[in-house]
Amino acid sequence: MEATSLGLSTCWVGGFLRRNIIEEFVDADSREEVFGLTPIGYAKERTSVKESIMTGFGWTHRRRPLSKLVTGIAEEGWHEWTRSVLEAARLAPSATNRQPWKFHIGMDSITISTNETGHDFNLSKRLDCGIAMLHLEVAALNQGVHGIWELLETPEVARFTIDGM
Repeated sequence: MEATSLGLSTCWVGGFLRRNIIEEFVDADSREEVFGLTPIGYAKERTSVKESIMTGFGWTHRRRPLSKLVTGIAEEGWHEWTRSVLEAARLAPSATNRQPWKFHIGMDSITISTNETGHDFNLSKRLDCGIAMLHLEVAALNQGVHGIWELLETPEVARFTIDGM
């Protein structure tokens, strides 16, 4: 998010990542594994035919609306900050922009789960959800809302429970 605010482009690479090469440059202990990396730089103005095919001729850049991603408490019952927090998570980057997440709104929590539809292209939906979790938490902090994460079993990923509620 900081790189984007500085006018730089980012993405994350996981599926085509040659982990054995990356691990030569990363000082990690035996319990750690590299699942992806984030290059930062200036994006080209035009894409090649190959890049267009890889991204489905722009189809992958369409974002699903919150109405397709959220279950639980109806919007009328949300806290005033909930919509902006969910919008931040909805706009988080994911592999091929597939948005493999869904959100369940509880009285004092937001649970993020992987959606079970679509192909995963050998990429971790949970990693994508982790990126959405970061966006959700940063947006919550921006709204003055603090919470804690609890990791959950698949297909759920984690629950963000609001402190003091």
